[in-house]
Amino acid sequence: MTGSVLPGRPGNLTADQEVKLRELWKATLQVFGVKGLGKPQDLEDEQPGSGTATPDKKAKKKKTGMFRRHKDEDDNGASTDQEDKYGQSKEFQQVLATENPENLRRAFWSMVKHDNPDGLLLRFLRARKWDVHNALVMLIATMNWRMKDVHVDDDIMKNGEGQAVIDSTSTNATVKKEAQDFLAQLRLGKSFLHGTDKQDTAAIVFDMTGFSMANMDYSPVKFMIKCFEANYPESLGVVLVHKSPWIFQSIWKIIKGWLDPVVAAKVHFTSNLAELEQFIEKSHIIKELGGDDPWEYKYIEPSEGENQQMSDENIRQRLLDERAGTVKEYESTTQQWIADSENRASLQQKRNELAERLGSGYWQLDPYLRNRSIYDRSGLIREGGVIQYYGKPETENAPKPLAASTQNGPLPAEHKADDLD
Repeated sequence: MTGSVLPGRPGNLTADQEVKLRELWKATLQVFGVKGLGKPQDLEDEQPGSGTATPDKKAKKKKTGMFRRHKDEDDNGASTDQEDKYGQSKEFQQVLATENPENLRRAFWSMVKHDNPDGLLLRFLRARKWDVHNALVMLIATMNWRMKDVHVDDDIMKNGEGQAVIDSTSTNATVKKEAQDFLAQLRLGKSFLHGTDKQDTAAIVFDMTGFSMANMDYSPVKFMIKCFEANYPESLGVVLVHKSPWIFQSIWKIIKGWLDPVVAAKVHFTSNLAELEQFIEKSHIIKELGGDDPWEYKYIEPSEGENQQMSDENIRQRLLDERAGTVKEYESTTQQWIADSENRASLQQKRNELAERLGSGYWQLDPYLRNRSIYDRSGLIREGGVIQYYGKPETENAPKPLAASTQNGPLPAEHKADDLD
């Protein structure tokens, strides 16, 4: 990775892309029921490049266009667009008709966490080729998925490994087995996060050494595909299938048929270190795969008291109230930024400052919301959300780990701080 801002990201948008971002923000805030923007059916589109709303006389045909049934939907609200293979258009209409807007708003800001809110919306816009309607559909469907299907924030993040340890001794056989299986996967290290690659998105390496048909399970593959295609857009950079045996060729033909062509194009087969180095620096490739990084996975068990802050309801509520105030100020400033073209530059600067406040504020709140994980205990996630894959802090004032830590390995000589994803 380099320090330059890639196209289509905050700080590097064309004039037309900025218009699309404003349109998506307006539509999103309307869905959330934010006051001052009217109801969803009142949305009008900006003319690309104009920076202003379309006059009423010219916009009558476009009124409600963002929220009414899209041209690619049938009479039942189901999408006839081949790209909508997960039925998000129908889900979008159902959510608008049945869900409390405030629940969607809370789910959105919970998903933002420490990220730049513009950056989150831009991922959906890029994934849908800057089509504002399709980006909104994907965004709202994702919020619903997080709330209703997988319970990312109220279960996975909140309970995590610590709750699994407790549940592993439960008298409920189902709860006990699920927790024991979850912990067994973590202890085996079948999957883990480590290191950086040459891009600003995730690189997934599947080490197929010793693979046989007995290892194949299609269900998690399908789940992973849906996550990246439908719920975490523009997050996947490359998939490296390393040292796959000949028997995997028939399996790949099946899997490839499930993939969106854009995602399928990100899958590469590697058989040696030189081929891996096309995507990851040799110093960042672990020795197990032939690289120079001596890091090895070791699971660190949860320790007693590591989640003690989560029981402090007073501090958590105070921090949540502070964050809610910042969110409201960000939404209000965004409304002004949408409407006031003359002062847009200064309003954007204020939005940037508020986004930074949200980011830093989240890491104060994090210990009161999120159960500690292996990545906290290993020292990878440090105070203030600093991510440290390599080496020890160089100064006494460097961020401390968020939990008892072991060393993650030496810092490669050519590694730079801005290489971190």
